[in-house]
Parts: sequence; structure tokens; C-alpha cells
Amino acid sequence: MAVFNITNTSQDNISDYLNTASDYDENRTVDHEKVQRIMNVVTWIIISVGLPLTLVAIYALYSMVRGDHVAPIYIINLLISNLIQFCCMIVEMATDMEHDIEDFFHSLCQFASICFMVCIALERYLLIAYPLWYRFSRTIKISVAVSVAVWVLSLTFTLPLFLVVSYMAEKIICCIFLLLPLPLLIFFLGGTIRALSASRVPSDEKRRIVGTLVLVLLIYTLLLLPSIILVVAEDDTLDTWTLNNLSAMFVRLSPLADLLLYVFMRKGIIDKLLAAVCCCRMDSNDSSRRTKSNNSSRMNSNDV
Repeated sequence: MAVFNITNTSQDNISDYLNTASDYDENRTVDHEKVQRIMNVVTWIIISVGLPLTLVAIYALYSMVRGDHVAPIYIINLLISNLIQFCCMIVEMATDMEHDIEDFFHSLCQFASICFMVCIALERYLLIAYPLWYRFSRTIKISVAVSVAVWVLSLTFTLPLFLVVSYMAEKIICCIFLLLPLPLLIFFLGGTIRALSASRVPSDEKRRIVGTLVLVLLIYTLLLLPSIILVVAEDDTLDTWTLNNLSAMFVRLSPLADLLLYVFMRKGIIDKLLAAVCCCRMDSNDSSRRTKSNNSSRMNSNDV
């Protein structure tokens, strides 16, 4: 490089070092470009697979909404927020840059997605822990009102991030809104597991409810929590380029993972899979109990 053209012979070592450093920077730039191309390909695959499946899932869940079946409403709103995120991804990939409007709607839908995940977990928890209250209190009007409140709340928290606010205020908003769902999801899962024995809900419905809560917690912790931690922490000592790209890819995968919630709402294959898992666990417990009983009987016979 012309900048590092040093003619003094006593400075050969410095020259070699600078040339080596420049070659390293060029190789790193090339690696960044390769990684960026791979991420673009993966993003287009996510869009091409997730967008049509989301539309089909929304239509199928909408047909399930009846006077006595309110559960899909929160999942429908979750999938609608994911649908808007897919549209934002298309705009970003097509123009090869981020726009303020696209970034605003993407953040709004991410906030709404987290809120609807909490609503889904809360509803599943109430169905197990308080079945009578849930049966007489659930109505479509209440679910629609809660959904509207979630969108308004998400808009209320998103607007300050794009207005002129202080850095500390942005940190506080992110900490409150993005980290609060984690203890709530853990509480709902633990409370549901504790209340399973006393619940009169059918066994197949119990398996679907627990599977839904576990899936929601995994989606939040594995796909969304890394990016939330980076937003809150922002440690300059870390390799922010790699971490930001990995967390961004995880966030792009989350709308695709949310489609599994639709699978847990449908009876059929998932019931057979969950029943097989539970049967295997029961068989292993039975075999261990039999082994213990056989060992105890042998010890008693030896004592005699």
C-alpha cells in the first residue's frame, strides 16, 4: 500500500509489520464479505420459507377462532407481527440498506412478538392452574382487547427509541421491556408443571400446553435473549461485528421458529410425538422401579 511505502533501510522491520497488518485487514474484510453473503442467502431462505407458511398458518388459525376457542387469537397476532417482520426483511434485502421506517416497524413488531409470547404463556398457565376461572372468563372480546393493548404498549415503548431521548432512558426502556418476560416465562412454566397433578385437563392437552410453554421459553432464550443482552450490555471489548451478526441472524430465525406454536395448537402428529416421549419416560421410570424392587427382594431373600 502506498501509505506504508517507507524507504529508510533501518525501518525494514516496521515496514514488514505494517504490510502484514494491512494484509490481515484485507483478509478480514474479505471474510466479512463472505460471511455477509452467506447471511444474505440464509435470510432469503428464511423469507421464502417463512412468509408463505406464516400466511397459511394465519388462515388456518383464523378458522379455529370460535366462541369456545379463544386460544389462537394471541398466536394469530404473533404471526401477524412476524409477517410484518418478513416484509421488513424483504425491504432491507432488496434495497441493501436499512431505512428509518423499516427499522421502526421491525422494532415495533419485535416488541409485540415478545408481548404476545408472554400472553400465550399466561393463557396456558391459567388453563392449568385456574381452569374454572379461565373457562368462565375467556371471551373473544377480552382476547381482542388484550391484543389491542399489546400493540398500543409496544408502540408506546418503540416511539421513544426513535425520538430524541437520552442514552440512559433507552437503556432503561430496553431493560424493563425486553428482560422482564424472562422471569415471567419461567414462572408460568414452573407454575404449570406444579399444577398438572391437580388439573382435570385431558392428558393430551396437558402435553401440548407444557410443550407450548417450553417452546416459548426456548425461542425467547435461544433466539431473542442474545440480541437483548447485546443491546443492554454493549461491551466494547467484545468482537461486536461477529456477535451482532449472529444475534441478528437468531432474531431473523425467530419468526420461523414461532410457526412451531401453530403445530402445538393442532391435534394429530404432535400428540403422537409427545405421547411417545412421555411413554418412553414412563417406561424408563417403570423399569427403574422394577429394578429397585427386584434388588430389594433379593436382599430380603439373602437375609432370610
